[in-house]
Amino acid sequence: MTYSFLGTSNLTNFPRTFMSIGEASQLASTQQDNMRRLGQPPFSVLVGGLAERSGWGLQFSTMEGVDRVLPTRFLVGLILLLCISFTNSYNRGEFSDSREEHSVTYTYDRIDEVNKECAFVLASAPDLKPDDNRMYGIKEELSFMNGDWWQEGNEASLMPFDGKYVTDNKSNIRSQLNLLSFWVTDVDRSHKSKSTKSVSVSGIMHLGITLEGLFIQRPSEKNLRFDIWPGHSQLSIRFQGIYTESKEKGGERVMCMLGNAVLPSRLPDSKDPWEWVKEPGYSNQPPFLQDDQILLVLRYPQTFSLTSRAIRGSMKSLNPKSNLKYFDEVHISSWLGTSSDYVFGSEKIVSKACDPYPYPDSLIKGGIDVYKGLDFCSIVERFNGEAITVVPNWKCSGTDAFCAKLGPFVSNQEINATDGGFKDVKLVLQDVRCEKGDLDDNVDFSRVSAVFRAVPPFENQFNAAQRTGLNNMTLSSEGVWKPSSGQLCMVGCLGIVDDGCNSRICMYIPLLFSIQQRSIVTGTISNIDKSAKLYFPLSFEKLVRTAELWDQYSFAHPYYKYSKIDSAGVVLEKNEPFNFGTVIKKSLLTYPKLEDTGAFQVSLSLLSEDLTLHVSAFPDPVPTSRPPRTDVQMEIISVGPLFGRFWSPQNGTTQEETPYHTKAEYTEKQLLLNVSAQLSISGDPYSNVSLLFLEGIYDQHVGEMYLIGCRDVRASWKVLHESMDLESGLDCLVEAVVSYPPTSARWLVSPSARISISSQRSEDDPLYFSPIKLQTLPVMYRKQREDILSRRGVEGILRVVTLSVAISFLLSQLFYIRANAESVPFISLVMLGVQALGYSLPLITGAEALFKRLASDSYEGPSYELEKSQWLQVIDYTVKVLVLVLFSLTLRLVQKVLKSRIRLLTRAPNQPHLVPGEKKVLLITVIVHLIGYVIVLIIHSVTTSQRPLQTEVVVDSMGNSQTLRQWETELEEYVGLIQDFFLLPQIIGNVIWEIHHKPLRKLYFMGITVVRVLPHIYDCIRSPIANPYFSEQYQFVNPQLDFFSKFGDIAISLVAILLAVTVYVQQRWNYDKLSQKLVVGQRRLLPMGSKVYERLSSFGAFEAELVSCANDDDTPNKGLDDAED
Repeated sequence: MTYSFLGTSNLTNFPRTFMSIGEASQLASTQQDNMRRLGQPPFSVLVGGLAERSGWGLQFSTMEGVDRVLPTRFLVGLILLLCISFTNSYNRGEFSDSREEHSVTYTYDRIDEVNKECAFVLASAPDLKPDDNRMYGIKEELSFMNGDWWQEGNEASLMPFDGKYVTDNKSNIRSQLNLLSFWVTDVDRSHKSKSTKSVSVSGIMHLGITLEGLFIQRPSEKNLRFDIWPGHSQLSIRFQGIYTESKEKGGERVMCMLGNAVLPSRLPDSKDPWEWVKEPGYSNQPPFLQDDQILLVLRYPQTFSLTSRAIRGSMKSLNPKSNLKYFDEVHISSWLGTSSDYVFGSEKIVSKACDPYPYPDSLIKGGIDVYKGLDFCSIVERFNGEAITVVPNWKCSGTDAFCAKLGPFVSNQEINATDGGFKDVKLVLQDVRCEKGDLDDNVDFSRVSAVFRAVPPFENQFNAAQRTGLNNMTLSSEGVWKPSSGQLCMVGCLGIVDDGCNSRICMYIPLLFSIQQRSIVTGTISNIDKSAKLYFPLSFEKLVRTAELWDQYSFAHPYYKYSKIDSAGVVLEKNEPFNFGTVIKKSLLTYPKLEDTGAFQVSLSLLSEDLTLHVSAFPDPVPTSRPPRTDVQMEIISVGPLFGRFWSPQNGTTQEETPYHTKAEYTEKQLLLNVSAQLSISGDPYSNVSLLFLEGIYDQHVGEMYLIGCRDVRASWKVLHESMDLESGLDCLVEAVVSYPPTSARWLVSPSARISISSQRSEDDPLYFSPIKLQTLPVMYRKQREDILSRRGVEGILRVVTLSVAISFLLSQLFYIRANAESVPFISLVMLGVQALGYSLPLITGAEALFKRLASDSYEGPSYELEKSQWLQVIDYTVKVLVLVLFSLTLRLVQKVLKSRIRLLTRAPNQPHLVPGEKKVLLITVIVHLIGYVIVLIIHSVTTSQRPLQTEVVVDSMGNSQTLRQWETELEEYVGLIQDFFLLPQIIGNVIWEIHHKPLRKLYFMGITVVRVLPHIYDCIRSPIANPYFSEQYQFVNPQLDFFSKFGDIAISLVAILLAVTVYVQQRWNYDKLSQKLVVGQRRLLPMGSKVYERLSSFGAFEAELVSCANDDDTPNKGLDDAED
């Protein structure tokens, strides 16, 4: 069968048309995740209807033999690529098109019907002023995204939801969200009503129920639709109506509109109206219902302030309840967006919480050193949209209802399940607005407004930061900050502010850090009325990240206070006893250390960068089975007196230009540096130490850190309260040792870091945990990043050199046969075919010749700079040219052998058996390699305790999943092995043909053998890389393979050399001498020589004559030779 696709012009959008099934699947998976997050249907939902809508089709025609040319895997991969093209077209055409706005005509043909249904709004509306500038900002100011919607009744829900995604992915549970976005698409002041109380407007709404998606793309107004797939439902509604204003509630801006939609249909007379959703593929889905009886009313505050922030709305069905189109009233909540100006003016409400200022909370009484500079607004605004950690109520003593409550927020079931430990509960800071002001006494201050949103454990934090709905999980706030105290005191109003503002928020930006204080933002939320003990004051914090310490905050000189150095010294003495190995490490190897020529601050900053770890890890020692993926993030907070990083002016000079090593106060003791770090480890096996605050000593001599750790214990508030040895709610009875790889001799020493963590508590202590030992994938230091290019460049140069040498060896063989024409027929065509195949594969598949890329993912992850390096491209092109030359010369040698055998056949046409044949050689070679391949599969299956035909999904260090079948992986490796043993067919042929000649030149077969052995020697001397996740880029370095490992490299090299020695012996002594000498007892290992090929020696003169004649233009054989060439 041959398949032709209609509309394949879209394939030109792809950088590569021919893509492997693995690449296509990975690209499809990435695209699907992005679509789900943006609230768009995945491929499984789209494929069924896309072909019909897009005009794409599939034609089938029969052609004999072509089905072998187009394999099934290529077809499946191509279909996936077409699906991606479909979805791209679907996204642009169905949900959002920037050009659609200019192509849609707004007719307002239902304006009379709108005025009738919206009479209750117009009744109290004042006349609109024709010159009111607010008319021009309606489209921007009254549009909002990702607000909340809900239905109080449960009799007639608006849309179904498929929760199979939740039940099938228990390891990745997400909270269900009802989100809604609304866009004003047109404002037509020419369609004013007779009373001049309104203007005509149009809009589009996109709402749905989702686990992962957001509604940030405006849907098409031309194609209204309802979509559903597991974990997501969405509906688009087009509206037309009026905009007016009202004097109610201090002044409101109102839109009243009628809408059109395609609604999902409920099953009549059924206990579950959405029963069709539970069936696979929604096969019994009733037809959609076209509905134009939808009334939408949205009310906006005229002034954007603390108490008038909310957008309220309702959407009702005008159909009778008996109609299938009817649905219960939909309530809508959101707030005005960034295009609206916030008005600070709630001083009376703020003074309720912050008078007197500063409020004397626990942090003020503790004398914490906080930021008091003039750039407070610039600093606080950068935390907009950031997630803030909720601190457990470990100080609380009271009832469970009092201590387990999440401050003023109305906790849901997920938060209550944490029992006051608040594990994975976050606060998101939204819509932060800050402006400077002056008091009457000329004292600087800043006014701040923000929204605090509580995020349950299973809600996506990124999606939560985009939500705009106000509910009982949001706290609108406004307050004041003064540099005299550094306290930001705010009053908080829960939800839509109907119940008043009863919360006080005190927030600080600390400058002092320690092992217990790692927060760049810290604060509390408490009840203003102390007599009403509704909840225990809720503490929150945002952990510092060194990457953030580059703006005005760093100019305030934050600093770190060490307090665990003495305890870390005990860990050092216990883990670094004096022995011979330590002496060797100190004398021969170098580790990350302070630069010899740099200023002190610069040297500390560069060392901090080298000690930072962002890498995958696995248990040490490596388990026999593949371990789950573990990510290690180790951020260095401070080194010595330096906190964070040192950022020198771009065009200036550092304050200290003299190298610190040349100063008199420098001593050997400075090789021991105080350090603090923050370590996070992912994975369920390490949940007890998922976050560690570390402090201790770094020994530059041996590259090891000896640390005391404090871990964030997320237990119930009762357990934390009863643990009397906690420090600020942290378990600080933890010790850790981090060993870094050397910066020198990395090709001979493993470039992996090792981490060990243990508890100092007794095993019967509830806070005790088992020791943890991890080994990372290869880490790369700052200066060694250049090795990304240099290492590949070195390997590229080696490829060029070895290929050039191989060409010279092959040319020497061609010159050799000109002088030894009688031996040419005895060169094995199978041997030459193996070499030609090895040279042709790189030209066909684009694979690298000889030295396949050996570097690990941590060394050479895909990067733009690496791929665009011009000199590396030159090397790659040179390699391809050299491989092409080798392939051509090999074919020329094959031609010479064939011509010589044809000439022998023409000399004795009735005796074809006298000419060396390849059938037996090929058959024996294939049998030997098949047996060898099966043995390799069996040995590998036994040693790795895996089934021979197992399919395994593995993850490389870049996070990419790949499906590998064991037999396919082994076959790919074994193909390289066949090329290494290229002399095997020649040895078999020499035995069968009982040669008395020297068909191969010593320089040729020994030289090619050396070229084939070189990659294995390279593997042996390069740095060992242990990657239990395995990447297909490794050719020789996977420790779990039975060959192409260290032992395999040595064994393959020895066998290849043995084959070369065997050929040398066969040519050095002829068959008769070998058969006489190879005797064990009375038995010969080789049978006596046959006389079948004896007569061939007499053909030597004839061969020489033919060769001579081939060079003579006047000989009668000239035409024959030309024809053969």
